[in-house]
Amino acid sequence: MQKPHALCLPFPTQGHITPMLHLAKLLHSRGFHITFVNTEFNHHRLIKSAALDPTVQMDGFMFERIPDGLPAQEINATQSIPELCASVTKNCSAPLRQLVMRLNGGKGAGGPPVSLMVRDAVMICGQKVADDLNIPDVVLWTMSTYTMMGFFQFEELVRRGYTPFTDATEFSNGYLNTPIDWIPSMPDICLKDLPTFFRTTDPNDVMLKFCIQLAHSLPKVSAVIINTLDELEHEIIHATATTFNLKGAPYAVGPIYQTQLPQSQLHSTIKSNSNLWEEEMGCLDWLDRFDPASVVYVNFGSITVLTPQQLKEFAWGLANSNHPFVWVIRPDLVSGESAVLPPSFVDHTRERGLLAGWVPQKQVLGHPSIGAFLTHCGWNSMLESICSGVPMLCWPFFADQVTNCRYACKVWGVGLEMESNVWRDEVEGVVREMMEGEKGKEVKKKVGELKVSARKAIEVSGSSHSSFEKLVNDLRVMKR
Repeated sequence: MQKPHALCLPFPTQGHITPMLHLAKLLHSRGFHITFVNTEFNHHRLIKSAALDPTVQMDGFMFERIPDGLPAQEINATQSIPELCASVTKNCSAPLRQLVMRLNGGKGAGGPPVSLMVRDAVMICGQKVADDLNIPDVVLWTMSTYTMMGFFQFEELVRRGYTPFTDATEFSNGYLNTPIDWIPSMPDICLKDLPTFFRTTDPNDVMLKFCIQLAHSLPKVSAVIINTLDELEHEIIHATATTFNLKGAPYAVGPIYQTQLPQSQLHSTIKSNSNLWEEEMGCLDWLDRFDPASVVYVNFGSITVLTPQQLKEFAWGLANSNHPFVWVIRPDLVSGESAVLPPSFVDHTRERGLLAGWVPQKQVLGHPSIGAFLTHCGWNSMLESICSGVPMLCWPFFADQVTNCRYACKVWGVGLEMESNVWRDEVEGVVREMMEGEKGKEVKKKVGELKVSARKAIEVSGSSHSSFEKLVNDLRVMKR
């Protein structure tokens, strides 16, 4: 009997590549032939960061690449999300179709024919290819389920006149505090709590239209996999499935990165990861110098950009808190220029501050010296923080991050929210409150409880483990 062959297609940003690559490795460990498809731009970035060795191919796990349609750019540049969404939707279908046809019997075919596509939900370009070639179209939703429900509301926001905004004043005059009361399983929320892509004055806004198209695409797919756990989002998972007529309940299999490969696979697994920057492993030795739960870890993810003033305010807030910190400062963290910190800040924090270009985040969060995580609230980062039992200082930047922040701080109680306008006094205050105050103690207790739940979810017979077992069995026999 032929192996099932899953073509895995991530959206080409690190936060989307990471869970897709781990899912692909898990499926490979369960007997699936895998073709993992990167865009050419990220393929070269992965090689540069030593995350991918193109000369090494493992039996049954192949890497391919397709163009994303964007002009050539500097290898460390932050990609524009609206441009990237528009470009992959417009330009990836044809090369993706050609790739599948080649794999299914033409030149370069080296395995069984592609029997299903497992694509990032954002890669809508794959839907028509799967439909035309009559293969199951399975999507991985890499964000929270609350975010999915939020995207489903964008068309209703337009219909009810909440967006497009009347004028630019509505971005800052309190309009975003308008209550929204019709969304199933999302009580007590406001406009500001929904993913940010509806915030526009333009009726033809690229991201508003793209998100509506994304919501329309989901009820048509063969199955939905969500990188979450039932213990965290039980009610909204089921509300999403029933409200929007998905084909069956979503498979909640997260946290995907926590699911261990079989022992027999650990030493033979694919020598690759999803890091678009080279990791600085020396940070772990540096952390060994500090007491348990005494260090603040700061990382705003792979896309967030700061202004020079925001960089300076964060820097002095951290310095004035008098707590040690590890701060990830990507080459492209500051918009339009290099991230240059004042020499006086560097001198002031030399003994208790470490600046790094990129670090092994899961290992850093798992280090006993880490006491808090100052984060942009990307979903992967939040799951990793919860699984490590590390409380969060939440400064969301855009997109799903505002929704994640709302649930982390106001529902799950695992974070303290920061104002969007960055001031050093507030940064200092919230760091001190988390590390020394009563609110910090409450948050640490809550995140410790969720850490236990997350670990139980991936154990044998746990909710995510059971959901993954069902997913594997269903994918083996799935037909159009």
